[in-house]
Amino acid sequence: MADVTTPPKDVFRLSMLIYDTRYRSLTIQAIFMILLMAGAAWLVDNTIHNLHALGKDFNYSFLWSRAGYDINQHFIEYNNDDTHGRAMLVGLMNTLFIALISCALATVFGVVAGVLRLSNNWIVRKLMSIYIEAFRNIPLLIWILVIFAVMTEAMPAPSAFRGENPTSSMWFGAVAVTNRGVYFPEPLFSRSLGNIDLGIFYVSTDLIAILIVLAASIYAYRRLGRHAEKVQNATGVRPVTWWKSALILIAPVLVLLIALGFHLGYPALKGFNFQGGIQARNSLIALWLALSIYTGAFIAEIVRAGIQAISRGQSEAAFALGLRPSRTMNLVILPQALRVIIPPMISEYLNITKNTSLAIAVGYMDLRATLGGITLNQTGRELEAMLLMMGIYLAISLIISGVMNLYNRSVKLKER
Repeated sequence: MADVTTPPKDVFRLSMLIYDTRYRSLTIQAIFMILLMAGAAWLVDNTIHNLHALGKDFNYSFLWSRAGYDINQHFIEYNNDDTHGRAMLVGLMNTLFIALISCALATVFGVVAGVLRLSNNWIVRKLMSIYIEAFRNIPLLIWILVIFAVMTEAMPAPSAFRGENPTSSMWFGAVAVTNRGVYFPEPLFSRSLGNIDLGIFYVSTDLIAILIVLAASIYAYRRLGRHAEKVQNATGVRPVTWWKSALILIAPVLVLLIALGFHLGYPALKGFNFQGGIQARNSLIALWLALSIYTGAFIAEIVRAGIQAISRGQSEAAFALGLRPSRTMNLVILPQALRVIIPPMISEYLNITKNTSLAIAVGYMDLRATLGGITLNQTGRELEAMLLMMGIYLAISLIISGVMNLYNRSVKLKER
């Protein structure tokens, strides 16, 4: 026998999918998902139909066919008899390299300009304002072309370094700046450990050994710093560790370099051009400087806003403790401002990575120029090349975003 106070059971009815708030949101989401999947299916079917009408299919077999074109700057072995897949790999490595060094230099420019933008010196503050407003309000492509034109037209030809009375000379006797590029000394090892063949490219065992020793030195340096902090917390006096830190960071790497017979191979003028050393082409330098200076102007504003987001009382308290302005900025303000600076700076790093595709304007052979340019035109695989290139750029951006988000979590405030 049912109790009169027991509420009646709610019987499910189809009308509840629309009128009941418990199910309405799920119904709307399901409808939109069905429509999205139907649209995607229509798009795929339409693409297949159009490809069939043109006598084409969808495959990536072209990546294993002969490329037949040269790439002027590459970090792994490559010639025109290699495949389109290897040409794509060369372009990808060029893209990653220019993105990495541009992010590093843009960060330096941005942090310095952002801090100086808040300087009490009127001239310094105005100069930084001119830099920021000038570079961020002129399109990046124009800066790339301007720097490339200066490097190509204003720099001396290699012939200017020849003769008894040359009109140009090498910087410090080691670096030659010409209209064909900049030539640097290259690191060489007389007792090299050789290379490791990974199938796709070779990896220097010397470089691996140096990185391992450097990582161990950094780990020991951090252990030393934590030990000094424990002593300071226990006694109130921080032990002197600067000479130990310098010894830990420098001595192991220096000993390894001596053991490997490290020396520099300097560029030398032979014939009509420099031979030996490392050549950085004008296209690489123009793209690097333009990306760095242009993005650095945006990062400077991010840094300025992050610093101004910190309460002025923090600076006043540091000054009351006797800290100099430079120490206050490095030890008090910037560590706190990082929590505000890092999230928007991630977007600037992603913009640098995507803007490397403008390299084609000055002939730097990146992923856009190889896979999305010559390979696409030679093979006629527009859809495959574009989808692959989009997927690679998406993967790079997601990796950068993921790494920076991990760092952002490590510096954010931890609630207790």
